Parts: sequence; C-alpha cells; structure tokens
Amino acid sequence: MAHNIRNAIPRRKNAMFSAPPFRLHALFLCIALPLAGAAAPARAADASQATPTYAMQPVGWIRKREGKTFIEIDRRYQPALLGVEKLPTLQVFWWFDRNDTPERRSVLQVHPRGDMDRPLAGVFATRSPFRPNLIALSEVAVIAVRDNLVEIGPIDAWADTPVLDLKP
Repeated sequence: MAHNIRNAIPRRKNAMFSAPPFRLHALFLCIALPLAGAAAPARAADASQATPTYAMQPVGWIRKREGKTFIEIDRRYQPALLGVEKLPTLQVFWWFDRNDTPERRSVLQVHPRGDMDRPLAGVFATRSPFRPNLIALSEVAVIAVRDNLVEIGPIDAWADTPVLDLKP
C-alpha cells in the first residue's frame, strides 16, 4: 500500500508535450508564515495519527504545447471519454503534486491570497494550495476530443500534473 501519493504517481515525460512551466494564478498564492506578534496559524497533528490511508492513481495528465492545453487520458480509460465532446465544460480534479510536503500538508490556516491584511482563514474556506489532501478542482472549456486527448481551455495546473478525475 502506498503511503505517499508522490510515490504512487509516477512522473512521465512526453517530448511531444514539452512546454515551459506554467505559473499558478495569483489566486493560489498564499503565505502561511506567522508575523511577529500575530497568532500562529493552526497546523495539523502528527500525520502518523491520521488513518486510514488511501492510494490514488491518475486517470491522465495535463499536457501543454504550442499554446494549447490537453488532458492526456491513460488509454485504458479512453472509453470513459464517450460523450465528453458534447460537453461545454468539464470539472477537472487534479493533484497539487509539486506542493506535496508534510510541512505544507500540515498548514490549516492561511491569509487568503497571501494578503497579510486579511484575517487568517481555514484552508477549507479558501482556495489555498496548502491542504491536508492536495486535491484541486478547475472548471475548463472542452474544445475538442481526439482519441485519448481532450483539448481544453486554460487551466491553473502545471504541465505534467496528474489528473484524478473528470466530471461534467
């Protein structure tokens, strides 16, 4: 059983989809460090106390090339794309894989959008990438479906980000 999602999701490189790193929108930038004299943000208890543990495997990957964005679905899941071409949008569930550290997972309160003038808020009340489970959700436009590739509008995920699920 995989205890660390980073080990459960293999990194794949595809030369056909090479692109410079995509920057996350400012909406996702947060500062989770306490100021002198400010109340310290709450952190999760030791992760060894958290049970049960689940392992997930991606159904696909975000790919970016030549100014276009795609979701490359693993070929074994290609039949699940039937009808997606008729949808105007998709909800894409993806993993904040580049944010996966025990320290970042333990952050439970942040200043929304990294604005220290805004009061601390629990991560469940924000769009912070610092979360106990690093699941992200983006709604995207469906442009085209070809074989196991879904061309989509812009998404706030990096190239080669693991995709966990798609929903209409």
